[in-house]
Amino acid sequence: MSSAPIEVPEAVRRKALAVGSRGEQWLTDLPTAIAELEREWRVSVGVPIVGGSSGYVAEAVAADGTEAVLKLGIPDGLDGQGDFARELATLLLANGRGYVRVLNADEYRRAMLQERLGRSLDELDLPVETQIEIVATTLGQSWRRPAHLPPTRTGREQARYVAQAIVARWERLGQPCPRATVEQAIDYAHARSKAFDAATAVLIHGDAHPANVLEAVRGGGAHGEFKLIDPDGMLSEPAHDLAIPLRDWSDELLARDAAEVGLEWCAQLSRISGVDSRAIWQWAFLERVSTGLYMKFLRDPDGDKLLAVAATWTGREPD
Repeated sequence: MSSAPIEVPEAVRRKALAVGSRGEQWLTDLPTAIAELEREWRVSVGVPIVGGSSGYVAEAVAADGTEAVLKLGIPDGLDGQGDFARELATLLLANGRGYVRVLNADEYRRAMLQERLGRSLDELDLPVETQIEIVATTLGQSWRRPAHLPPTRTGREQARYVAQAIVARWERLGQPCPRATVEQAIDYAHARSKAFDAATAVLIHGDAHPANVLEAVRGGGAHGEFKLIDPDGMLSEPAHDLAIPLRDWSDELLARDAAEVGLEWCAQLSRISGVDSRAIWQWAFLERVSTGLYMKFLRDPDGDKLLAVAATWTGREPD
């Protein structure tokens, strides 16, 4: 079993501290929790995996030599943070189909042992257009409407929640982006809330950015099969899922005509999936503004870039 000191990635530490006293206690208890899981699940936990921020994630090896990943989620309660129970329920429901497979889990301790996948899409140094194709294809394979849905948020509820969060954070942070950008985000939130249809909605990932899309086989190559990790697990329209990756690539967008390129990428997602480009664009705009304000709340410098792109997108729509 591992005896190495626990090094918590800064992004995880920052989120845990933002939760408050429960997050502070979680950080304090983390070494003990890992040691207990090592004994009970007969695994040896190695170095942490840097990249995500929803919990402590580290390489692990089971007693039989199986390579795995241990994840311990930070406490619920932080605005914008996914719900651990929904994430676990979504993964168990998928049972490895389009999503990472769960090998062991303890919902009370917010712990999962998952299969070890390969590199994330954002590590493969692929053109953005290729990444978009992979994300859209992987999502298309994952959508399903199971007979028994886990407790989950709907796209209508998410749109309403995001609209309220945008207004509150925009005011609290001193109005860090144009009022017109916020007003357009609110209009789009109302449109997507109204468009929600429980009869046609599917269980979506809800956070399918490139860092959450991993090679299904380690070293499997840039164009092999991919799997999703860290789902939010929501009942919503496919356009919602397809919009999430358009929150990424702010540097690439700001280096060019951000609005024109964003519209081109939105059109590509629409062509691949057959989903309406206007719906994708509205969700993308809404999520970019919401995430930008949230990251500024966390004092993450990338929040300014997200909002700068959103400002260039204001007043633009697919033809």
